[in-house]
Amino acid sequence: MSKELKKYISIGFGLTALAVILGAFGAHALEDKITPHYLDVYETGNKYHFIHSVGMVIALFILEKANQGRGLRLVFLCFFTGIILFSGSLYVLSLADYFNTPGLKMLGAITPIGGVLFIVAWSYSAFLLMKPNSN
Repeated sequence: MSKELKKYISIGFGLTALAVILGAFGAHALEDKITPHYLDVYETGNKYHFIHSVGMVIALFILEKANQGRGLRLVFLCFFTGIILFSGSLYVLSLADYFNTPGLKMLGAITPIGGVLFIVAWSYSAFLLMKPNSN
């Protein structure tokens, strides 16, 4: 396993642990603190955070095993940035009222950019896997 892959997978494991922590926080600390609508928004962010953290680790591992190491960095960056923009903006959006910072709701506008980055990460992973070995 390359040094680069070890670093990316370690970050992926950390992101997955963070998803578990934030999921527990949402389930136990927010249930009666924010509206049901914003609790759903928070849970959506958490679900995508969790899925894409685990998916990133799996995709990166498979790509390296398929000798497509040159694409690891872009795949990692798309997943990582997608998690920050998509899930992060949903976390912030759902907590804006709780922290009495309604101006933060405008961060919801960046959520789709994170979604596009998820699509790019998965699509580029598929593309790399279908390419003949380049390493």
